[in-house]
Amino acid sequence: MLDLGVKGAVAVVTGAAGGIGKAIAETLTAEGVNVVGVDLSDANGCVACDVTNRGQVDALVQSVIDEHGGVDFLIHAAGITRDNVLWKLEDDDWSSVMRVNLDAAFLLLRAASPHLRASKRASVVMITSINGQRGKRGQSNYAASKAGLIGLAKSGARELGRDGVRVNAVAPGLIDTAMTLNLPEKVRATAIAETVLCKSGTPEDVAGVALFLCSSLAGHMTGQVLRVDGGQLIA
Repeated sequence: MLDLGVKGAVAVVTGAAGGIGKAIAETLTAEGVNVVGVDLSDANGCVACDVTNRGQVDALVQSVIDEHGGVDFLIHAAGITRDNVLWKLEDDDWSSVMRVNLDAAFLLLRAASPHLRASKRASVVMITSINGQRGKRGQSNYAASKAGLIGLAKSGARELGRDGVRVNAVAPGLIDTAMTLNLPEKVRATAIAETVLCKSGTPEDVAGVALFLCSSLAGHMTGQVLRVDGGQLIA
């Protein structure tokens, strides 16, 4: 069996109560990783934490250190949408998306960085979106937040690389989650038609790439954005 170099590692996974975050938590657990799943509530065994609140994030990271002795992997999969065209977006539509999707990633990475730098196999994975690379009508807030994650990942890779910490991003296209399955059928059909594989993806498709980026197989990869989009954004 191929040794991925992840067994026994400690991972913090946000958005772990459902969707992509849940799939990542389950995939890492299956490979012997000690996963601390985090979400706004304690559903599905998650640790309840408002990841937009600095005090709660700092306390979360400290509790992981106290219980497990360190942090090796940080995966930020928590995310929300508040879709509308620019001229109809309310202030809170913008700020709430930024807080959950981008600000939380910064708070988590800042709090975890000293412990990641002490790890011998540290990896950070930001779940962004192809819409953060191309933009999307009706999603200026979401696209901006996801573009910001890419900038954060690349900057983090440069700052933490000398300590052996790898920071990468995964950019899904249309993935079948509760969020996207509720989209109008016309919207889903258009997205699927953009793919070259002629289908939507699954949370497990994204989870497999997150596992790869945490593993020793990606030991010389950092500052990268890997698309999991069925070819929606071939460039």
